[in-house]
Amino acid sequence: MTISVFIPAHITGFFSIENNQDPLKNGSCGAGFLLDRGVKTTLKDSSEFKININQGTDIVINEVLKHFNIDSPFEITQDIQLPIGAGFGTSAASALSLSIALNEFFDCGYSYDECGQIAHKVEVSLGGGLGDVIGQTGSGLVLRTSPGAPGVGRIESFDEDLFVATRFFGGIDTASIIQNPNHKRVISETGHKCLEEFKKDISVNKFLELSLRFSQDTNLMTDDVQSLVNYFNSMDDILGSSMAMLGNTVFAFADNEDVFKDLDIEKLNIDKLYTKRQL
Repeated sequence: MTISVFIPAHITGFFSIENNQDPLKNGSCGAGFLLDRGVKTTLKDSSEFKININQGTDIVINEVLKHFNIDSPFEITQDIQLPIGAGFGTSAASALSLSIALNEFFDCGYSYDECGQIAHKVEVSLGGGLGDVIGQTGSGLVLRTSPGAPGVGRIESFDEDLFVATRFFGGIDTASIIQNPNHKRVISETGHKCLEEFKKDISVNKFLELSLRFSQDTNLMTDDVQSLVNYFNSMDDILGSSMAMLGNTVFAFADNEDVFKDLDIEKLNIDKLYTKRQL
């Protein structure tokens, strides 16, 4: 038997940190979006236990496995389709896709939300993203209105037919930022303001405007990112651009894929927003 589960990458534009001693309530509010690439986890029968992963380590896989009581040998293969540590939520997608796959493969009887809660607890324990897992249960543009794991926090989704260009400049240690008291204060104050303003005008243009403001007001934007963001935002055919939170990565939106294809930018990737109606 073979089972494959795909979970889309999630990029946050702006957010507030909402810490809680209960890991299921620990999380963030804010807004982000999903890409049509992410992490694909495949499980299949095997005579011995094996882990195959195309990049990174197996730390997330091993943390997820601690939540499942499995004695039978099997093989795990993970295809991580985007850079790790770049603000794409790859660790969350790894944890969520594996949790769902294990539940289906071994008929564990967990609900979808319970699989999401396992993935969220793994993210919290490893100091990863606080809102990626619940965001990855949505579609298109995702607004996180209440913090926490799936089934605990709340999200709203808005499907849009848009193309997204991303350019990765290097990793950022998410834990070093979200656990730093000064960073947490500035991020949360700025994030709350952006969230309240976004709720009054939920649109792609407002999301891009607030994402840019957030990255600048929190001083998280690096020089490399700032330079490319300025370039993108100077072009009439590009809807807007900002920095992925938290990653040394630029993202930009456009209605037409050719807008990005015509640019001579090294290592520029082009994706579509992931929407559930694509399924």
